[in-house]
Amino acid sequence: MGPKMGRPKLDNPNSIKLSIRINALLNDRLERYCKKYSLSKGEVIRKGIEKILAESENKK
Repeated sequence: MGPKMGRPKLDNPNSIKLSIRINALLNDRLERYCKKYSLSKGEVIRKGIEKILAESENKK
C-alpha cells in the first residue's frame, strides 16, 4: 500500500470555532464585500481581527 493520500496537514489549522450575531444590514454589507473580493466571510473576519490587533499593538 502506498503513502496516505489527501490534503497535507497545516502547521496552524483553524481549529477554533466562533459564533457571532450580527444584524441584517451588517450581514448584507459583509456578503457584498465577500462577493466583490471573492473572499469567504471567515477570511474577511480573520483579516479584520488581525487588522485591529495590529493597530492596537502599534499604539503601544
